[in-house]
Amino acid sequence: MDKSELPIGFMDSGVGGISVLKSTIELLPNEDFLYYGDSLHAPYGTKSVEEIKQLTFNVVDYLLSKGIKALVVACNTATSAAIKDLRHQYPDMPIVGIEPAIKPAVMSNQGGRIIVMATPMTIKQDKFHHLLSLYNKDVDIVPLGCDHLMEFVEEGILSGERLKIYFDEHLKPYITDNTETIVLGCTHYPFLYPYLKEYLHNDHIHIIDGSYGTAMELKRRLEAENLLNNKNQGHITIENSLESQNMIDLSWKLLHMPTFEKC
Repeated sequence: MDKSELPIGFMDSGVGGISVLKSTIELLPNEDFLYYGDSLHAPYGTKSVEEIKQLTFNVVDYLLSKGIKALVVACNTATSAAIKDLRHQYPDMPIVGIEPAIKPAVMSNQGGRIIVMATPMTIKQDKFHHLLSLYNKDVDIVPLGCDHLMEFVEEGILSGERLKIYFDEHLKPYITDNTETIVLGCTHYPFLYPYLKEYLHNDHIHIIDGSYGTAMELKRRLEAENLLNNKNQGHITIENSLESQNMIDLSWKLLHMPTFEKC
């Protein structure tokens, strides 16, 4: 088989990376994709860096054993903790990670506050602090660690009273009249976009994520290495470490949700 015809591997700590997969399918409809969600060990964002690295490498090794031509680390936490080591370990493999969409939020900023919602582990990482340091000198950027928010998505809870209580306690205190943009810095969070938009009652607050930018970077890397597949109608395979049909069904449900706002 021509290497360009191999699938693209996606990994995430659970179902959140489906948001990145969705953007990538829209951009590269001829590609085959193998998505693996590690919901058995979710959430990654509350674990130590070493634990996250080990879990990430376990999934990546599995994807490599299945035969992939490129890897997307569709998890902000895993990207922050393990992307450097992955690229060192697999120098010949195109590897693309995801990071909070701070740059596009700043580039479109009109002077208002930017809130970056992410897992506590993502916010603790040097990679995040370096990214923040590039843009926070002249812009009000507020990192907001959202402990246990991704579990709502893992449980298929995308709206309702429990989510309202969570936002009341964790997000509302940071919303001001000057809030301009909310960056969804975890790949699970875009699936909460419809409810979050309703919760805010404010059409002037932009809600963005980095999935489209990640898909564009993957396309660029594949083009540069002549690995684009233009021969096949794309095929998607979804697996999950829980080996639960309910989790697979949730993954497909999320994949077919209406497209949300992106940057």
